[in-house]
Amino acid sequence: MARLDVIGPGAKPNSSASSVQRPQEKSVAEVIALFRSDPAKSRTQKTDAHYGNLAEVVAGLWGPSRPIRSIDREACRELLETLRWLPTNPAKRFPRLSPLEASRMAQKRGLTSVLSPASVNGYMTKFRAVLNFAANEGWIDRNPSRGLQVIDPVRKRDKRLPFSTDQLQLIFNAPIYRGCVDDWHGYAVRGPAHPRRGRFWIPLIALFSGLRLNEACQLDVADIHHIEGVDCFYVTAGATEIGNDKRLKTASSERFVPVHPTLIEIGFMDFVARRRGDGDRKLFAELQRSSTGYFSDPFSKWFRRFLERSGAARAKTCFHSFRHCYRDALREARIDHEVALALGGWSSGKGNDGGEVAAAYGRGYRTSTLYEAIKVVEYRELDLSHLKQGN
Repeated sequence: MARLDVIGPGAKPNSSASSVQRPQEKSVAEVIALFRSDPAKSRTQKTDAHYGNLAEVVAGLWGPSRPIRSIDREACRELLETLRWLPTNPAKRFPRLSPLEASRMAQKRGLTSVLSPASVNGYMTKFRAVLNFAANEGWIDRNPSRGLQVIDPVRKRDKRLPFSTDQLQLIFNAPIYRGCVDDWHGYAVRGPAHPRRGRFWIPLIALFSGLRLNEACQLDVADIHHIEGVDCFYVTAGATEIGNDKRLKTASSERFVPVHPTLIEIGFMDFVARRRGDGDRKLFAELQRSSTGYFSDPFSKWFRRFLERSGAARAKTCFHSFRHCYRDALREARIDHEVALALGGWSSGKGNDGGEVAAAYGRGYRTSTLYEAIKVVEYRELDLSHLKQGN
């Protein structure tokens, strides 16, 4: 059988069919670039930016032309050590230094404001993904970075705490919930206005229906469904006929979540009806996307300021603390574990030989079943009577 030689763009055919050259060895920088442009993968702008940061660190550490085959275990440990001492916001702290120089300067000075163990491990995970890509393409024989990480002394469950009842009272009695000048620059100043837009609804949605921040911020009006007599959020991502601006954290995040009865009592479905009647596409049309493609980035920055202004800021609490409150409320209500996972969009955490395989069968819970579970979620010591219709 005749052999077909692959000829790259612009290359001249070799006159000798028997003289086949090995492909030119790839550099680390080339492999990262090819990995980022791989059409078989889809990444958000934020994730791709992290790979760009990794490429910058690697180029500073090893130069732009270091061969990928020369990366051994020692080199991977060298990268890990560089990341361990990389300052947070190095461009602001050391604007004239490269990431590598900034890391060495931080180590020399003994700086404490460096990347967290979780961030270091995140970058190492991304570097492993690049090397796995190189191994699959045949550019290296094995991945020398496997298992390399730093120990995170803080347990995952302790990184973020739920809001206390006192914090929730401060949040939902702030001017934006009691009466403010407006919900933009005057949100923290007492006034006669009672605006009910994103800044009003999104914290309530997170507390009572458990949506993540970006899941709530990116909602379309069309994502509010009425199924089996139950009003639901449809948490989804991907392209539609009118755009492609929605993202999900994981595959298990796509789900239907009933609108909690408290949200309905406060007037959420009336708000949705007004949006629908106005012909709006986005439920919270005033919210803007960041350069990374997420609606949640600007909102998260605002919410940090809001916590400070309302007096509710505490260590280890942030917007995600609403999810922790919600998870605890599901436990207090004795909701079946699998139903709770479905309501929150949490994965089972089991491998492919266990729960994940079983979860792939069937169509999931009926919305009526989910509603029966979520309607018993409550926060007994939290008084929201001032928000309910007619008050």
